[in-house]
Amino acid sequence: MFSQLFNSMADIPFEHDYKCYPVSFMAGENRKDVDTGGKIIMPPSALDAVTRLNIPYPLLFSLRNPVADRTTHCGVLEFVAEEGRIYIPYWMFRNLCLQEGQRVTVKSGNLPKGDFVKFQPQSPEFIDIHNPKAVLERVLRKFACLTKGDTISLNYNNHEYELCVLECKPADAISIIECDLNVDFAEPIGYVPPTKQRAPVEEDEPAPLVVDSAFSAFAGQGNVLGRRKKKITTDSAVSPNVIIRGPDLDFKIGKIVFTRAIPVVGGGDGFEAGFEAFTGSGNTIKQKRKK
Repeated sequence: MFSQLFNSMADIPFEHDYKCYPVSFMAGENRKDVDTGGKIIMPPSALDAVTRLNIPYPLLFSLRNPVADRTTHCGVLEFVAEEGRIYIPYWMFRNLCLQEGQRVTVKSGNLPKGDFVKFQPQSPEFIDIHNPKAVLERVLRKFACLTKGDTISLNYNNHEYELCVLECKPADAISIIECDLNVDFAEPIGYVPPTKQRAPVEEDEPAPLVVDSAFSAFAGQGNVLGRRKKKITTDSAVSPNVIIRGPDLDFKIGKIVFTRAIPVVGGGDGFEAGFEAFTGSGNTIKQKRKK
């Protein structure tokens, strides 16, 4: 399928054999970020060749190992490699089953823009990431294309995760540059779903609730503002020692009542026995002079 896309591009597409090496073999510790992307480093002569052939951008290439008959696709990062050599990420090195210094065929071409890709994490640790889609979106900015069957590598929080490309649409190899890509995840390899634990069965029945027979809820009497209080009869079930509290709802204009005793229900007219109001002698502050 990829060869058909190449033949439709140009009459003489770019094609060359290079000795292949991992990126870390050339760059050492300073280019670790390149090792987790999807782009390769090529010699300056490759840039001169694709310029003369008037190949449109973005530049996409297929890498094929004729010995193992494995093919993948990539973009180009820089044209600074030694002549006759290319440097590729280590995960791509493993997918092609290459050895250092082995020759691969590099061919330019064009890929359709992708609209869907499905990944399968190679370990259950990937689901521990807080937002895997956001992390993957940031990592895929270093990629130019994806190929079905490849196992890509991404680095997050100093930990390396591997994802297998299970499915690509609309083709088995797609370009992911400036496109709206829908991402889905399959169940990670080795993932064991958690089992639901049954609630323990209580063998002993709970003790019955004991209610005090002497307790009676809401046995008192309520007062409503704006209504006349009902007269309490002696036949009422309320205890005679209950003190009636609240305002005098029988008050009338022009009537003054001086009460010194606490009214008690069931106590006759509501006053203490033997109480008389205004008894005793009074004294005036200014007395009349005797003549």
